Formats: sequence, C-alpha cells, structure tokens
Amino acid sequence: MKVNARKAFVLTCGTIAAVVIAGAASLIISRPAAATAQFAKDTGKVCGDCHTNPKGGGALTSFGEQFKANGNKMPK
Repeated sequence: MKVNARKAFVLTCGTIAAVVIAGAASLIISRPAAATAQFAKDTGKVCGDCHTNPKGGGALTSFGEQFKANGNKMPK
C-alpha cells in the first residue's frame, strides 16, 4: 500500500497539534490543591496546628502528618 507523503505529513501534524492542545489544556485546567479554612472553622483549630506556616500551606507539623496519614481525618 502506497502512502501519500502529503497525507502522512497532515496526519503527523494533526497528531502533534492534538497532543500540544491536550497538554496546554491540562496545564490551564489543572490547579494546585487549595485547602480552605473550613477544617479550622469546623474544629476550632488554627491552620498552624497542622502546618508549620501559621497561615497554612507548606510543610506539615507532626500533628499534620498524623492527620494526613489518617486519610485527612482527626488522629485518635
């Protein structure tokens, strides 16, 4: 079967364009996880109980590590 060079070129360019568009869309659509202060409101704890930064985010304290290891539920 003989392949037309022009058709092969168009197919290759179309495939590359689709991959680039899908990659760009995944970068635009995906967002980093954004925790809310709802846990702090529900439990009366401050963000600094789980995070080394008092405003939340970043490295976790030992309590925060336990919370994470327990499936994001209060450790016993």
